[in-house]
Amino acid sequence: GGLKGMEISKVLWTGIKFDCVFCFSDPRTDPWPLVHSPLPVTLLFAFYLLVVALGPFYMRNQKPLKLRGLLVAYNLSMMMLSSYMFYEVRRQDCSLLDKNLGTMARVCWWFFFSKVIELLDTVFIILRKKQEQVTFLHVYHHGTMLFNWWSGVKYVPGGQAFFIGMLNSFVHIFMYGYYALASLGPQMHCYLWWKRYLTIMQLCQFVAIAVHSSYNLFTECPFPDGFNIAVFLYILSLIALFLHYYYWTYTRGKKKKEVFMHEDYLVLLAIDAIFLVRKNKLRLSIDNFFLPFVITIIISNFCLLSKMKSFPPP
Repeated sequence: GGLKGMEISKVLWTGIKFDCVFCFSDPRTDPWPLVHSPLPVTLLFAFYLLVVALGPFYMRNQKPLKLRGLLVAYNLSMMMLSSYMFYEVRRQDCSLLDKNLGTMARVCWWFFFSKVIELLDTVFIILRKKQEQVTFLHVYHHGTMLFNWWSGVKYVPGGQAFFIGMLNSFVHIFMYGYYALASLGPQMHCYLWWKRYLTIMQLCQFVAIAVHSSYNLFTECPFPDGFNIAVFLYILSLIALFLHYYYWTYTRGKKKKEVFMHEDYLVLLAIDAIFLVRKNKLRLSIDNFFLPFVITIIISNFCLLSKMKSFPPP
């Protein structure tokens, strides 16, 4: 007969036959909601992509929804859920076999289910007609995390998964706290200066997970090498995408904004000069107005072009 119950679990957890890790699911989590078969998660992801593709077309002729109350409640709820998961998972150790047959496995399931809930992030963005926020990074991150945590809760709901969950939930406490403040309205923008540091925190999280996963390959802690390698490669993709986002948002993007502000200043200078002429009804000749004005514009643009030389080519 086949292996059943704890016999299957022992094959998975003792580290004797890691080749069988994809052959058997964990008997504790297999009957739990959305875990047994990949079909529900796959259909959910397909529906998510459908919303991403068709949602903007539906909202094209609609007014953007504010959703302020809903967003505040949602973000605070996600903040509390992340706090609960962080509190529970930080007490776990390297043991793959959960002797209580539930604690770490349950927390892993909540990690997975939180990724299902987080798909609403994209829905709210589309309903508010902020389509520019639905980037490749956004969709890739939300979609892949859904499948990654499904695999984790189905096959390895414990052990070294604690570290990923602990860091991820910790960062999400601050992330959804930021979103909760932002959803209160423009009057809170002065308190959101730390967005850049939130991105840095996410990058530090990814680097720490990459180091942890690679370190696990050379230790005695019984966790499937296949999962460590998969996590390591996946995290490298997130590091690359988040570094690209950081560069364009906080480095190159900021320099471009400074150039645009300088150009706006030149336009305002010209408008002020014209307004001054009209207001005072001055009849100025080329000698006493136009020539000095042209010289001023030339010098200002020369300074602008000199400043732009320090920027890397697009």
